[in-house]
Amino acid sequence: MSTGLLACVTLLGALAGLAAPLAARHFTAPPAAGVVRAVPGAATGAVVFAGLAAALGADPVLPVLLVLAAVGLVLALVDLACLRLPDPLVGAAALVAAVGLTGAALSSGNPGRLLGAAAGAALCFACHVVLALLPGSRLGFGDVKLAAVLGLPLGWLGGSSVALGLLLPHLLHGAVVLALLAARRVRRDTPLPLGPALLTGAWLAALTA
Repeated sequence: MSTGLLACVTLLGALAGLAAPLAARHFTAPPAAGVVRAVPGAATGAVVFAGLAAALGADPVLPVLLVLAAVGLVLALVDLACLRLPDPLVGAAALVAAVGLTGAALSSGNPGRLLGAAAGAALCFACHVVLALLPGSRLGFGDVKLAAVLGLPLGWLGGSSVALGLLLPHLLHGAVVLALLAARRVRRDTPLPLGPALLTGAWLAALTA
């Protein structure tokens, strides 16, 4: 990818990051608005978009992942603010992934990759359903649905991306929980959002594709 195009994508990411808190406020209660405002949106969006552009280059799936990343920024803020992943946002991400990947497959003349995307979504869904049903699990079905949606682009990118997308979020979440416990910022029974870790893990997995 050329330097100029990478700069344009980075700028788009910064704009998406600036817009994300405004969108997130529509899905959060007023007491949580301070959490939404506290996140450095422009910098986060720029890093997320630039990383995807640098890793994927001219891959036809890049525009799909950029739109998913923009929706993901909003989802992460909402989950951090009020511990929920609204169905309208998750549904929008699913629609973007399904339509976008179908278009990318047809434009690249490789419709077989849709099978990989479907398999990735099914595997991510099944694994997280099992985790959600374990005794004492705090995994919500909003997390399960988001994991399935993220499995679509990861499945498109390949089996190694799916494997990392399954593993990394829980490693990241575990590390954050341990750090917060060590700092005495939370207790063992404090509910914490998993959505940001799911999104970050999927982003990191996409960077290794």
